[in-house]
Amino acid sequence: MDNWHLLSLTTFLPLVGALFILLIRSDDEKVLARNARNVALLTSLATFVVSLLIMTVFDQHSAEFQLKENAAWLPEVGFGANINYAMGVDGISVWFVLLSTFLTPICILSSYGAVKTRVKEYMISFLVLETMMVGMFCALDLVLFYVFFEGVLLPMFIIIGVWGGQRRVYAAFKFFLYTLAGSVLMLIAMLAMYFEVHSTDIPTLMAHTFPAALQTWLWLAFFASFAVKVPMWPVHTWLPDAHVEAPTAGSVILAGVLLKMGAYGFLRFSVPMLPLASVYFTPLVYTLSIVAVIYTSLVALVQEDMKKLIAYSSVAHMGYVTAGIFSITTQGLEGALYQMLSHGIVASALFLCVGVVYDRLHTREIARYGGLAKGMPKYALVFMLFTLASVGLPGTSGFVGEFLVLLGLFQVNTWVSAFAASGLVLGAAYMLYLYRRVVFGKLVREDLIGMLDMSVREVVVFVPLIVIVIWMGVYPTTFMEPMHASVAKLINNFHLAQAAQAGLSVAAR
Repeated sequence: MDNWHLLSLTTFLPLVGALFILLIRSDDEKVLARNARNVALLTSLATFVVSLLIMTVFDQHSAEFQLKENAAWLPEVGFGANINYAMGVDGISVWFVLLSTFLTPICILSSYGAVKTRVKEYMISFLVLETMMVGMFCALDLVLFYVFFEGVLLPMFIIIGVWGGQRRVYAAFKFFLYTLAGSVLMLIAMLAMYFEVHSTDIPTLMAHTFPAALQTWLWLAFFASFAVKVPMWPVHTWLPDAHVEAPTAGSVILAGVLLKMGAYGFLRFSVPMLPLASVYFTPLVYTLSIVAVIYTSLVALVQEDMKKLIAYSSVAHMGYVTAGIFSITTQGLEGALYQMLSHGIVASALFLCVGVVYDRLHTREIARYGGLAKGMPKYALVFMLFTLASVGLPGTSGFVGEFLVLLGLFQVNTWVSAFAASGLVLGAAYMLYLYRRVVFGKLVREDLIGMLDMSVREVVVFVPLIVIVIWMGVYPTTFMEPMHASVAKLINNFHLAQAAQAGLSVAAR
């Protein structure tokens, strides 16, 4: 099955569906919209099935890149080097490929009743977005990675700017400019790497020892891009605006996958390629992560918009991820990866929960709700499960990642671990406060009394998310087993690079 080009098939199959939708013609707008939705859903489901085949052939005990594909793309660009179309996955990236393909059909299905204008273009945008996301996690060439990494911006910019709320154009441009500004510095860093190594092959760059002085500048350039994508405090301000103005499915994919791109960049570039600079800047990362966890949790406590509250909670949760990554411990790194997967599912589900009531009442203001448990018991149950998962209740996916991150941090810095742990209390405060105001209390407003409970389509959207959250909480081994070898290799190479550099320093004296 290695010769089936599974990674390329998973990456570009959505583009085939987008082409089909582009060719759909009908004078009846309703027929056109229905056909576009159905083709998009079938394409995204087929892509998810193909991505599952990746896991069937993936060797969980290997730390090497697997299912590798290589073809000449831009030959002889200089120094006798080629820029290749190189694809491959390891234990760090394989789950994010599945996360992208898993969430896309859920987004498309959730949009069936919500998006009524320009449906054809909307579905094309989502399929193009899926191709860019999957391609980014599979790319093993620096230039190819950059193309996919930046390519994600375009369909997301269109989704927010065309189908968003009242301030959609402002939010779309803010999202685009923030992320693009950091990426320009990353492009310069990539050029410096190319001139240093004369290769754009990511495994080759991982094996190269960059000079200590150069590492500092390269790390800062990458940090400028990845910190915005995560997003880390204080470059997080684009996220609440983007979430509030984006359509529900746009918020789902933004929280579920796009926020993971920055953390993935740290794992793929900053830590393995620039170990000395990573050690030097670890106190900076810890400080920004702790500020993110505490400050944005406090900000979330005073929000009156449901989406904005969940957006700020995402910044806090991603603070755990960045702190865990730079702990460079097995528990910290695996906990960060697990937290990324868990947050991808839980935050997506919470935005879908907001979308359910928004479709009925067309407001996200918390004060407009209350007492929904009486008329919408199914909704109240689903919302409760994901609220508790966000808080980190044992038995849900949220507990495992946060516990491992705190364990990893405790091994290297007890103060950082203690400050990070305060986020658990604050997280419980703002999420349970949100749930109490929306679901409990007296059902006094007339427009709330007549609200219908979740439809069959909405239940179908939530069932796979519920299954995954409980599965990840009860039996985490399924998801952690493929990570072990790659994480162990990353940590081992990190310490070897440090030791080698220390040896060079001693020899120089």
